Amino acid sequence: MKTLSAGQSIACVNCCSTAGPQPSRHEGLGPFPPPQRRWTRSATCVERQRFPEETVNIIKSAFSGGVIGWVYGGLPAFRHARKEFIARSHGELFQNRADAVQSAHRAGLRSFIRYGWRWSWRVAAFVAIFNTVSTGLSVYRNKTTISNFAAAGALAGALFRMHLGLHGLAGGSVFGIVFGIPAGGLLMVMQKLAGETLQEKRNRERRELYEQKLEEWQSRLGVTEVLGQTESNAQGGPQREIARESRSC
Repeated sequence: MKTLSAGQSIACVNCCSTAGPQPSRHEGLGPFPPPQRRWTRSATCVERQRFPEETVNIIKSAFSGGVIGWVYGGLPAFRHARKEFIARSHGELFQNRADAVQSAHRAGLRSFIRYGWRWSWRVAAFVAIFNTVSTGLSVYRNKTTISNFAAAGALAGALFRMHLGLHGLAGGSVFGIVFGIPAGGLLMVMQKLAGETLQEKRNRERRELYEQKLEEWQSRLGVTEVLGQTESNAQGGPQREIARESRSC
């Protein structure tokens, strides 16, 4: 039977002790609980996945606002431009009736694109700023209130009217507050009717993520303990054989 020298035994023990994690060092700690600090919750909301649901909702709402603004600004401009073209073209000659109708439609379409775009990007930017600020305040404060929407509306309105000076800044803030309060109330009512608010959903997702990490940590800890016990048994076997041979001698 092959025996190990004292230096080889010490090197083997050191290698086994440093090869894997040490469960006794972290025993009873487990993964960190769900975040409770404000900035920690905000960072977790962003780092939870590549595209958080809050970001997707902001993009969707901005796109919807852009479409609504385009329709709101484009349709009246289309009708107005078409009527003006018909009023100006009484003395003009066209090849046939279809040519006249197409010319009127082209004039209306140009106005639809021009004025629709003006309304579209403004509404999309306002909705994006409003939702970004309100969502950030809700995550930071860990609660959804009317004051979050009022502050978001005031900030969005002030940014859009700040080029007009202090009067425009104050007027934009008032308009934003007037818009933000009913819009926020409507969103809160819709969330309650859906059965789960966004805040409750965020808390549930954080709790589920924490429980998943806890289970993974416990499973890794159990595997580490089994490996440590196996290594100790493997090291104890040769030592017992050496002690038995020394007794027999």
